[in-house]
Amino acid sequence: MNKNEISEAFQQLQDHICRRVEQTDGVSTFQEDKWQRPEGGGGRTRIIKGEGVIEKGGVNFSEVHGKVTDMMRRNTEITADQFFATGVSIVLHPNNPHVPIIHMNVRYFELSDGKYWFGGGIDLTPHYIVKDQARAFHQGLKDICDKYDSSFYPKFKVWADDYFYLPHRDETRGVGGIFFDHIKESDSLTKDQLFNFCKDLGEAFPELYKYQVSLGKDLDFSEREIDWRNTRRGRYVEFNLVHDRGTKFGLVSGGRTESILMSLPATAQWEYCKPIEPGSGEESTLRLLSKEIDWINA
Repeated sequence: MNKNEISEAFQQLQDHICRRVEQTDGVSTFQEDKWQRPEGGGGRTRIIKGEGVIEKGGVNFSEVHGKVTDMMRRNTEITADQFFATGVSIVLHPNNPHVPIIHMNVRYFELSDGKYWFGGGIDLTPHYIVKDQARAFHQGLKDICDKYDSSFYPKFKVWADDYFYLPHRDETRGVGGIFFDHIKESDSLTKDQLFNFCKDLGEAFPELYKYQVSLGKDLDFSEREIDWRNTRRGRYVEFNLVHDRGTKFGLVSGGRTESILMSLPATAQWEYCKPIEPGSGEESTLRLLSKEIDWINA
């Protein structure tokens, strides 16, 4: 597939995900904001918010291209003169603390020197970690990976553990998932197969999240649990602003700031030295924010 075909397929993927997420939310619909990048390209930002399952979320498509700037060179490993980048990125922040935050993105880069690669990832950030839910999520990802290469899930799972990690907190962002970057054609997989892997991951996203939603959306919650939800959202903000590569690339490449920062929740909080009650769900969750947990067999 060439870059234009990949871009068109990613737009169709955005459409598919939005339709299914609206069904899962049950109340709200996406509002679209089309935008153009003066230096080249543009995108479609779609935002959903309200009183349904999702308090605030976004499903973005972008296709940007143009000259590699000095700032991009300083902040990335790109050495070519021109770049092309397209992808779909998603973040959903739920109302109910018993429904997890979820993120996914799939992307394709091509440079004027002929280099290209795919990247992406999906991870789950429960406010309260339930092992059975984490197990189901990881099993679903493993099933997709195994269709293409049995080494993908164990390799990409470790990559996600290392990537979705807050070193200044010594904790993972959530229960992880998979993460991959700079993967390209090899002896075992063609470029088309790598694209199909990204597409399959994107098409599975709504079903993986629908199951997570079904387990928590009808559970009662207290003000204390809302307080904890907002505290965990604060950690999410810290990761996205300090460590996330996609956020950094978007900002240094002249991307649209409003679309880049759609990943942030509507509300979040930081409490100084927040006390944690021993034996609580909050304490249990903090103990499970660790790398190298085998969630499928936990």
